[in-house]
Amino acid sequence: MDSFKNSIAFWATILGTVVACFGAIQSLAWLFVAGALVAFGSVGILAYANKQRQLLKSAGLKIAGRSIDCFNAASLRRHLNRSLVIQKVENLAVIDGDGVALTWKCSGYCKGGRETVLEFSVDADANTPFDELDCFAYDLKGDPRRQHRIRPILLGPDGISKKIAVPFLSPLTSQDPFSVLLKCNISGCMNWGVDYCTTTLSFDQKHVQSYTMRLTFICDLPTWLRVYEFRVGGEVSLLKELRPVRKDAEVCEYLDAETYVAANSARIYVFSRPAPIAKEAA
Repeated sequence: MDSFKNSIAFWATILGTVVACFGAIQSLAWLFVAGALVAFGSVGILAYANKQRQLLKSAGLKIAGRSIDCFNAASLRRHLNRSLVIQKVENLAVIDGDGVALTWKCSGYCKGGRETVLEFSVDADANTPFDELDCFAYDLKGDPRRQHRIRPILLGPDGISKKIAVPFLSPLTSQDPFSVLLKCNISGCMNWGVDYCTTTLSFDQKHVQSYTMRLTFICDLPTWLRVYEFRVGGEVSLLKELRPVRKDAEVCEYLDAETYVAANSARIYVFSRPAPIAKEAA
């Protein structure tokens, strides 16, 4: 059905262009206007249909047989931040049992005339209501000693993917630097077997100069961890398999560090943890 609609739009574009050209040659203003309207309208339909196909493709992502549910939900509402430039991103995920403690630190500067918030996407396969979510932030430029906690603001609907905004203590103007730290603790969102966590970048620039993601597992250590990259258009590729930078009986730590990472992309960290062995009754 979609291809049928698109074919109609395609031929309508051609017909509208021909009619507009004929109207221009014959000096028939009404015919030229009608043809131009049909052509431009058809181009708009084609562009909209292509965008919707990309959204649906990104919203059905599966990796290693695992549906990436919260990322799929987030993909339907992704939009680019056009007012801020991100220069450095430092992420941390501490996974302990079925819970995860997430920390994001983003630094950069304002390129627009004025900005009052920095938006984040909090994605986890547990629909903890926003009002009950343990989530707070600091404006490190305006409050380097972290004396003033900032409660983020929920943008749009509440669900497994939450769009939130962290207000700056003072509005930014052009070229003003910023550094924001966001912490979020989510329980009941991690599963045994194959599971994942994600980070997203949605900024109107080519690259982020410095990117790090540190993943720390407590007690229930993974048998493997792979990094996938999602690009606009729904393309997913396996980037690498990470090796632990630290490992003992109770803690396993991984580090993904790169420079010049695509600023409109996402990284999906897929791993497998064996279910804990139940202790035998004494």
